[in-house]
Amino acid sequence: MSLKEKINSDLKEAMKAGDKLRLSTIRSIRALILDFEKSGANRELNAEEELLLITSAAKKRRDSIEQYRKADRTDLAEIEEKELEILSKYLPKQLTDEELEEEIRKLAAEIGASSKADFPKLMPLSAKTFKGKADGRKVKEIVDKVLS
Repeated sequence: MSLKEKINSDLKEAMKAGDKLRLSTIRSIRALILDFEKSGANRELNAEEELLLITSAAKKRRDSIEQYRKADRTDLAEIEEKELEILSKYLPKQLTDEELEEEIRKLAAEIGASSKADFPKLMPLSAKTFKGKADGRKVKEIVDKVLS
């Protein structure tokens, strides 16, 4: 089942259940898909593009949560957290910090990266390998940690 089909199915379920937050979150994903389709690409989304759309939406929610927390707006941060939870159901399983560090250490050993000078070799490879499975900032933090 494609993301578009899953979104439409979940949209119907949310409507029937009367879950307004889930409904609005799923509608926002559906809007992203429709924007892509109307962008003139004249083709369906592929799996990588679907992942990119959802990852981007999740990143926006994380950034909003951070900003709302700084502004002491916990009410708005909680709403964004609930939306992020809904979005995460469409993302691949996220790696824990420990799992990510272990995998990055393996990658570093494979390519022989051992110092800060090897950052330009390890970071792009790590970012590509863990795209959608871990937040980019987290990947960067752990790459820095592994190379220091």
